[in-house]
Amino acid sequence: MKLADRSVRDLLAAFSSSDPTPGGGSASALSAAVGASLLMMVAALPRTRTNSDDDRRRLQEAASVLGDARRALTDAIDADTAAYDAVVAAYKLPKSTDAEKSDRKTAIQRALRGATDVPLAVMRLGADALDAAAIVAAHGHRGAASDVGVAVAMLHAGLRGAQLNVEINLGGIEDASYKASVAHDVEQLSRRAAVSADEAQRILTLA
Repeated sequence: MKLADRSVRDLLAAFSSSDPTPGGGSASALSAAVGASLLMMVAALPRTRTNSDDDRRRLQEAASVLGDARRALTDAIDADTAAYDAVVAAYKLPKSTDAEKSDRKTAIQRALRGATDVPLAVMRLGADALDAAAIVAAHGHRGAASDVGVAVAMLHAGLRGAQLNVEINLGGIEDASYKASVAHDVEQLSRRAAVSADEAQRILTLA
């Protein structure tokens, strides 16, 4: 059964087991998915900031972005585990002959890219959701300000956790151009997320 289809108790038990997966990458995706879900709840409340048509329109637009992000983040919970398992499998390949060593090295590099691409995608999705968080904070019902605050915290935690996973996997990759491209994306996404999170928090303090 997929991790995303388990009960909360079973999922927590899986995280706390001695098995290496699910690990931090899956937890990061889960955190971000919960954050996006909370924002969707606030966006769907019958009451908005001013109960205006503009509020409702902006919240519906944000909810559409958040729905897409949540679906992809939910998939990433299992995708991250699969990516890590592929890395472990690659390192276990035989290396007795030169041909085996070459094949093993290629497999490891391919697997490390996969294990980097998944959390990098989580960062992108988290940044998208944090952009939407500022909209929800500005147009959502004031009584749900704490829900928005929790959502922002979980999204930021998920994004930061994904960044840690990107960076540790990136260290083992030999392709310099790929590493430079990913490092640039990480920096840009981190800055964008920080700006959006700060903006959402600023709006909430004014509520």
